[in-house]
Amino acid sequence: MAEQEEPLIDDSIIYNSDVSFLEQVQRLYQLTVYGRWLFVCCLWLIISPACLWDLRSEIALWQEYFTWSAVRYGLFFHPLSTLGLAFCIAMTVLVLAWQSRNILVGLPQPEKKRLEKQVCRIRQQGPTHPLWKWVCQ
Repeated sequence: MAEQEEPLIDDSIIYNSDVSFLEQVQRLYQLTVYGRWLFVCCLWLIISPACLWDLRSEIALWQEYFTWSAVRYGLFFHPLSTLGLAFCIAMTVLVLAWQSRNILVGLPQPEKKRLEKQVCRIRQQGPTHPLWKWVCQ
């Protein structure tokens, strides 16, 4: 099977006029978005159940007598659960803020350049690259 080899692409050359290149950059960006949300979903499916299970006695107490002091002390005396839930919440907020910024303001120039360079590397490597079939076909 003959592989098509593309010439090495200089970093200063950006294929803004190449529609397929821009589509491939967009697909790579979409894969990045899906990857980040998949990571957040995995956090919520793996870490948060263990943290909530550790807090089950505190949650039962909160359901009977909810006070902010009870929440504070419950979280204070379960530091690993608190850290796990805080990490899940923080990653969710970070991905939301990142995606909202990209939707409202657009991609920053360094991130566009990074995506374009990555598409160029994927094109150069060809079908042996793990992202080839999702980006270039």
